[in-house]
Amino acid sequence: MLKILIAEDDRELRQLFTHVLQKNGYTVKGVSNGKEALDAMDNDYFDVIITDIMMPVMDGYEFVRSLRDQGNTTPCLVITAKDAFDDMRQSFVSGADDYMVKPVNVNEMVLRVGALLRRAQMINNRRQVIGDTVLECDSLTVISGGETSILPQKEFMLLYKMAAFPGKIFTRHQLMDEIWGYDNENDTHTVDVHIGRLRERFRDNKDFKIVTIRGVGYKVLKT
Repeated sequence: MLKILIAEDDRELRQLFTHVLQKNGYTVKGVSNGKEALDAMDNDYFDVIITDIMMPVMDGYEFVRSLRDQGNTTPCLVITAKDAFDDMRQSFVSGADDYMVKPVNVNEMVLRVGALLRRAQMINNRRQVIGDTVLECDSLTVISGGETSILPQKEFMLLYKMAAFPGKIFTRHQLMDEIWGYDNENDTHTVDVHIGRLRERFRDNKDFKIVTIRGVGYKVLKT
């Protein structure tokens, strides 16, 4: 059975998350801060982590950063009352995979956990499938309609990233940070250029399309 670790100092909220996830078939362990979470991970394996940011002893930023520094790639969902863009950005910089703002819809939380698990499996397999289209990470190839396209690395990673979360909106800054790196000096127009090339390459693809969210960014939709 899949196991989830919850790091949340609010006891009632931790119990609510635990109850909902257990009802959906997961095994859950709850702890109250990042230090306890690290200790738990030293003694057990977890498939997904859910963590708050503001916790005593060790906060969520330090917890996730510590995991990533150790080479631990367990998918991590940050759930927090901090709703500013800088808070979200710092969560992703620390190594989080997804982000929700309290109060959360627990049903949406369950869906996001499932998406993180699927994404982790895709990454482990180094491939993604959207309809009849296959993205092969190791060779940077997209196979569709009997044709194989080898993409430049940045184009492939942009498509691979968005395709891992169909329907999720990615801001230009987020894509720039995750694909080009946080210290990259290019501006976000670089993302627009690469998205334009991807659209041209796959304009006749029947399995997905790249949609512009005006003033925000992009998302991949299954068609």
